[in-house]
Amino acid sequence: MKRVCVIGCPGSGKSTFARALREITGLPICHLDLLHHNPDRTTVDRAVFIERLDKVLPQERWIIDGNYSATMELRLAACDTVFFFDLPAEVCLAGVESRRGKVRPDMPWVEMEEDPEFTEYIKNFSSTRRPEIMALLRKYADKTVVVFRSRAEANAYIQKLRETDH
Repeated sequence: MKRVCVIGCPGSGKSTFARALREITGLPICHLDLLHHNPDRTTVDRAVFIERLDKVLPQERWIIDGNYSATMELRLAACDTVFFFDLPAEVCLAGVESRRGKVRPDMPWVEMEEDPEFTEYIKNFSSTRRPEIMALLRKYADKTVVVFRSRAEANAYIQKLRETDH
């Protein structure tokens, strides 16, 4: 496990998992939200985002946290391990709610209020984004893929890594 993609619905626990995995493995972490967003909530041009990502992908070791379907195939082609957070929308919505108003190392601003468009994206993730992700995971079947259906499964995985002193 040297090049890791952590993907799944917003609010599912990807960033928290990625930070825990970094603590255990020492792999450097890249949060895609930090590559894509500016502190003023604007986004960088797609070419700038890809240019930033292209600086990470050739590195020998990394954890890349985030979805961004436009670049997911690039990341899946380059990684050796994928962690897919396949959690129910209700869990993800609660995750987004619980982080509201908190400073996060994976975002360049503090989310203070609900974004109705973002909420809809989360509610529809399973029907709109999940099929695309599953198709890509089938395409890259040579990768090690771990699917978490609950946060408890992700926590148990991290705990097992800690116990084996990975």
